[in-house]
Amino acid sequence: MVKVIKAKKEHLDILCAFANKLWQADETQHKSELGKILNSDFAVFFIVYEKNLPVGFAQCQLRNDYVEGSSSSPVGYLEGIFVEKEFRHKGYAHKLLEYCEFWAKENGAKEFASDCELENKDSIRFHTAENFKIANRIMCFIKKL
Repeated sequence: MVKVIKAKKEHLDILCAFANKLWQADETQHKSELGKILNSDFAVFFIVYEKNLPVGFAQCQLRNDYVEGSSSSPVGYLEGIFVEKEFRHKGYAHKLLEYCEFWAKENGAKEFASDCELENKDSIRFHTAENFKIANRIMCFIKKL
């Protein structure tokens, strides 16, 4: 049995475990950041379960600043999505995305966006399969002053 839930404070440890696999960062940093996001009205996490086992999550939020390729505001934005390797290709990421898109639409978004690294072929395939269109390709630069 598969179910998707909207995460609450009591799911913080589950979210942190997934976030540590998706984004390399200090666990303490994740707890602090994800805890703040859980209290926000402009962001949400969803967790997908298979037989009561959490197997993936997605984070989305509303962005009111300019989003590349958008023509409206706010824009729903997929900040991250992760499914454990052994549970991939079962439609769980698609289901998580559906929940994110529905949430964004319910909160006033007319568009939904995302991004990924240029070399992340798996993410590009996922986004393409989910009918995202490439809005732009950019390289970001930084230097110390």
